[in-house]
Amino acid sequence: MGKIGYVGVIFLGVLAFLGSVQGQLKFGFYDQTCPNAEKIVQDYVKKHIPNAPSLAAALLRMHFHDCFVRGCDASVLLNSSSTNTAEKDSPPNLTLRGFGFIETVKSLIEAQCPGVVSCADILSLVARDSVVTIGGPFWRVPTGRRDGTVSNSTEALLNLPSPFFNFSTLQASFASKGLNVSDLVLLSGGHTIGIAHCNPSFATRLYNFTGRGDMDPSLDSEYAEVLKRKCKVPTDNTTIFEMDPGSFRTFDLSYYRLLLKRRGLFKSDAALTSDSAGRSIINELLNAPVSKFFDEFAMSMEKMGRIEVKTGAYGEIRRQCAVVS
Repeated sequence: MGKIGYVGVIFLGVLAFLGSVQGQLKFGFYDQTCPNAEKIVQDYVKKHIPNAPSLAAALLRMHFHDCFVRGCDASVLLNSSSTNTAEKDSPPNLTLRGFGFIETVKSLIEAQCPGVVSCADILSLVARDSVVTIGGPFWRVPTGRRDGTVSNSTEALLNLPSPFFNFSTLQASFASKGLNVSDLVLLSGGHTIGIAHCNPSFATRLYNFTGRGDMDPSLDSEYAEVLKRKCKVPTDNTTIFEMDPGSFRTFDLSYYRLLLKRRGLFKSDAALTSDSAGRSIINELLNAPVSKFFDEFAMSMEKMGRIEVKTGAYGEIRRQCAVVS
């Protein structure tokens, strides 16, 4: 066999291997090994999220933060140790919440099927079911993810999109995970149910945008005054503000309408309208029934949930989500 032919065979073999790994992520992965797994998740979510609806946004955010660092492998759930600072203790993740919620669901599943269902799959399912429970879109969640064994604070800093990113850096960040501009705009739509702390998320836009004590000129002035009344000082790290004021408990198109009025809370929100492609996608969503947003958001979520998944012989199945088994 010639050298080119030999290389071609190796290349096809690599493609076949990658295909087989990806193929292990499938719908109903636990049908035989833990048939009640998805129902246990759904029942717990439906029982508790109505009593704490703001957790839906928190759990959706946690899923996003997990997938953008080492793929969707539950590395964001791991605790730090004496020799390692984990993702959850990295600055972008210090406001994450819902870890106890995930751990409780895991314990319920472990009681029925010990060592079978991964924390990565549980987080993916909980995020979806929480959004559905508050009236948001449903998306399909194929399962078979395995849990990662590495969690590093620095990797979270390097991989998570920042609320201070402009459009080009956002686009590059998403592209590095196999997501396109449509995915960027659609997944940002999850901010329709979110909240944020004044500092460090957006106070700089109000008080020191360029380092000279100025305000971000892209902010609507009336909106900026409302924000300043809530966030009275640039160092306020306790006060929270709704990402989608007046509609933050409803999964709808209001977030996008606010962006066109220059009322996006983060610089990264405002950035979506600074690019013609981003604006075009937003206008298409606003000129269509909300069902279009739901359908397209669902497709982007399913796509995000497949980022760099560990399947087959890779990773592990943790017994506790915060600790490597």
